[in-house]
Amino acid sequence: MAEDSDQERTEDASPRRLEEARRKGNIARSRELVTFAVLMSGLSTLVFMGDRFFAQLAQIARKSLTFDRAQLRHPQQMVELLQQFSFDALQAFMPFLLAVTLAAALAPLLLGGWLFTTEPLTPDFSKLDPMGGLKRMFSVSALSEMLKAILKSGLIGGVAVYVIWKERGEFIGLSAESLESSFAHTAHLVGFTMEMVIGSMILLVVFDVPFQLWNYNRSLRMTKEELRQESKESEGDPHIKGRIRAMQREAARRRMMAEVPKADVIVTNPTHYAVALRYQSSSMAAPAVVAKGAHLVAERIIELARENNVAILRTPPFARALYFNAELGQEIPARLYTAAAEVLAYVYQLKHYQSEGGTAPTEPDQLPVPLDMDPETKAQASAPAAPE
Repeated sequence: MAEDSDQERTEDASPRRLEEARRKGNIARSRELVTFAVLMSGLSTLVFMGDRFFAQLAQIARKSLTFDRAQLRHPQQMVELLQQFSFDALQAFMPFLLAVTLAAALAPLLLGGWLFTTEPLTPDFSKLDPMGGLKRMFSVSALSEMLKAILKSGLIGGVAVYVIWKERGEFIGLSAESLESSFAHTAHLVGFTMEMVIGSMILLVVFDVPFQLWNYNRSLRMTKEELRQESKESEGDPHIKGRIRAMQREAARRRMMAEVPKADVIVTNPTHYAVALRYQSSSMAAPAVVAKGAHLVAERIIELARENNVAILRTPPFARALYFNAELGQEIPARLYTAAAEVLAYVYQLKHYQSEGGTAPTEPDQLPVPLDMDPETKAQASAPAAPE
């Protein structure tokens, strides 16, 4: 499909896609970098331990080629000598083996880091698809690998021809030298050859590492549709999230409405805003807002209050100040304590009057509400005076 073409994969891979690729074992790798590291480790070991190494090899060669006639009559002694010479050779090569093994293990960390996964071992029958195989054969990766193979063969072959031709006299002269001298001379030739090979490998590494990083990021590019789909999967469909938020708001509203019958008083605007206050001297330092709402929610709060015989007091400035400055479930601001005290005193007097009789309390009409806490009063105070 067109949407899957490389031309439309213009977006960089998301962190989630990179993590999934890493989990599947798909990370940037450079074989040439590993080869270069192995050769460098071998050359470094040869530089620091070459004399000792070739001296050991010379000693092993001398011993293995020198034996008396009596040993020929005892095959078991020959086997024991072979075992001893093999063990000595292994000891001599051990520093090289350790160095190249360590380099081969650590070199991949320079690009993709350490990774252990069994995902690549899982059978993938899609790789048996002939069309997919043909597509991989003519892909950018396959072309680059072919070019690298040609370049590597040309460089290393050229180095080999150059070294052999340049040092042909020394190679031929090795047969006429003594054992110790020939091994020392061989060490020099091997070191020179490795230096030339490593020098040619630098060109491959300089080309291959940036290409592998570029090709890896290119292979993980995404279309805009894939990014949108991943966003839906990771963050949720906006429509579903909207429904969840609506359900959460409705559940919170139901919980809030359940607190209205427990309130001491409902202060109103009278219809635009309604705030339910509750105060328990034994457990509260100040009155708390247990419910509040505007318009239809305010009407529902007032309706519930009437159904449950909760006192309702029309105090527009105080109601607006509470609605805009007090948080649901929290105590009211300290600057509204005095106004709240007058309201609660009225409510307690009203309850006493309703149960015991006597003189009916007077509703407070001028509550001490700070001007800056009531948006409407504040707006009126700051409005310019009308011209006479």
